[in-house]
Amino acid sequence: MSRIFRGFFIVWTVLRFGLDELVLSSFEKPWIRLLSRIVSFGRNLKAPRGERLRQALEHLGPIFVKFGQVLSTRRDLLPPDISDELARLQDRVPPFPSAVAVAIIEKAFGKPIDRIFESFEQTPVASASIAQVHFATLPGGREVAVKVLRPNMVAAFRKDLALMRMMAGWIERASKDGKRLKPREVVAEFDKYLHDELDLLREASNAAQLRRNMQSLNLVMIPEMYWDYCMPDVMVMQRMYGVPIGQTQRLRDAGVDMKKLSRDGVTLFFTQVFRDGFFHADMHPGNIQVSLAPETFGRLISLDFGIVGTLTEVDKEYLAQNFSAFFQRDYKRVAELHIESGWVPPATRVDELESAIRACCEPMFDRPLKELSLGIVLMRLFQTSRRFQVEIQPQLVLLQKTLLNIEGLGRDLDPDLDLWSTAKPFLERWMLEQVGPEKLLAQLKAEAPSYAKLLPMLPRLMAQYLKAGPPTHYIRLNELLAEQKRTNKLLQSLIYGGLGFVLGLIFMQFVLRIRLF
Repeated sequence: MSRIFRGFFIVWTVLRFGLDELVLSSFEKPWIRLLSRIVSFGRNLKAPRGERLRQALEHLGPIFVKFGQVLSTRRDLLPPDISDELARLQDRVPPFPSAVAVAIIEKAFGKPIDRIFESFEQTPVASASIAQVHFATLPGGREVAVKVLRPNMVAAFRKDLALMRMMAGWIERASKDGKRLKPREVVAEFDKYLHDELDLLREASNAAQLRRNMQSLNLVMIPEMYWDYCMPDVMVMQRMYGVPIGQTQRLRDAGVDMKKLSRDGVTLFFTQVFRDGFFHADMHPGNIQVSLAPETFGRLISLDFGIVGTLTEVDKEYLAQNFSAFFQRDYKRVAELHIESGWVPPATRVDELESAIRACCEPMFDRPLKELSLGIVLMRLFQTSRRFQVEIQPQLVLLQKTLLNIEGLGRDLDPDLDLWSTAKPFLERWMLEQVGPEKLLAQLKAEAPSYAKLLPMLPRLMAQYLKAGPPTHYIRLNELLAEQKRTNKLLQSLIYGGLGFVLGLIFMQFVLRIRLF
């Protein structure tokens, strides 16, 4: 019955905000467009479609708000006006009662709250659609922040997700455009995304990995996780003291170097992307603070690790070469990279894709280089690729969304921030590492354990082969000896060739540093 009532409420909300008209008006058939005008008669639907969709999602509750936030990152699928409006969805929701939070904590640890913490602040300091945060003190005096999952989230999530799957099936069967939007795949992506966020133990492990990766950088502070107090629905971490990065006037009054702060944020992001391939994918102003403590003055503080992105070496190579080719206006190379990656159908003509990318990106070069947005570059590449039926990978869309956040934040702090000059050293270093001797040595080092295990076994394997081989093994042995003689003759040439190869690599790196960038 609850599912039926929830279904009726969703239908009522759809009609109230005119989402039915929004869907029907997207069809090309005249009778459907006529039906759209009929159903919208007598209703005030003057507000833009994106605004109506955002308001409807906010009205439907936290899970639909979260769905809209995820949907806003799929700019490769949605029209720009809807994507921009969905990006305005906020996570600020009323907190749930503190007594409920205490009950969840006590159930997770199996003992009263006063036996878990020395003190526990009943009033939450932050509340979002998934969880809320309370400050507390552990036995021994360590100050911590306690993140508690909202009650009954999993059950509510499953009910709403079942309805989303049903509606996605309707949309996909309704039109060709509905199929292109791949609503069922989007819902499946949201399913995975929300399952990850509903597991606070997973979030704690993300934070621990980022903290370990960033220790040598000295640009960001990430709270320590207290593993004895981390559960799937409760997470206890080190309490951080800082000023929200959005309070720029307060930071300026405190003497923070805003230009350095903006560069540090960009450096932090590109280090996570191109060095580690593991990046914090929810770096909006609400999740970033700045330390004013004397020993860590001006250092960034990163919070909320429910969403992280990962990139493979192939992803990083694709990004580095695309950015490099784009800023050299080598649109043919950008088109070739799309085809080589396998995301464009093999039959796609390079010249057609090149022409489309040029028409999309060339106008951007009419402005100063420092005003170019790498996030917009990616977004336009994705939008251009859509007409060529490109399958954009979710991790790259997540990267593009985070890059837009970082750019906006960086330029709020420093309007003169030149993102390309900050990103260029990372791209240059990464590309040089792919063709230099360091890469060769790293690969040999990675394979060394396998070689070390195989080499002692070779005599025994050879003896077993000779003993068990057919009568023709003598012929094969003679052939092997003859091949060995030829190999010995080539050995000296290979040694000299190897020396020449090393010298060639050194020369090639020198040329790359001059020519590539």
